Amino acid sequence: MREVRVIDGEAQLGIMSPQQALVIARQKGLDLVEVAPLAQPPVCRIMDFGKYQYQEQKRSREAKKHQKVIEVKEIKFRPKVDEHDYQFKKGHIQRFLAEGDKVKATVFFRGREIAHPEIGRRILERLISELADEAVTESMPRMEGNTMHTIFSRKPGARPTAPKPAPKPAQTEA
Repeated sequence: MREVRVIDGEAQLGIMSPQQALVIARQKGLDLVEVAPLAQPPVCRIMDFGKYQYQEQKRSREAKKHQKVIEVKEIKFRPKVDEHDYQFKKGHIQRFLAEGDKVKATVFFRGREIAHPEIGRRILERLISELADEAVTESMPRMEGNTMHTIFSRKPGARPTAPKPAPKPAQTEA
């Protein structure tokens, strides 16, 4: 590194050798911090390095707050699921997808039910067809032991909808 561009606060001190810049920084009781190593010439700033690290940590924490962690929610069905239960659970899947989570739909077989995996496949394929406009199937229905499952995620480009607030109770005048 032959030369660096030096900034002190908001004012530019110009292009100088790193040794000169270090001398100026030490006279002010501060550190010489390289802020743009890929620039030509590299940019260094005279500042308190501890304060700089603190600001960077604060910025990264703030960015982390605004990230959404995608969870995988699981909804379990049985081969003899009733129509109302099916619709109720489908509603949960739609809500989870709207919130931005992935959903693992599972059909759980017990005892002799395992002899008829086509029943579970029909349930999952019905779900896939009914959720086609709002969800993408990441994996087709497949058997693993005594369960058959598939994974849904929100369709790309679909906007997440905010959860609906609970209705307010009606107020009566006294």
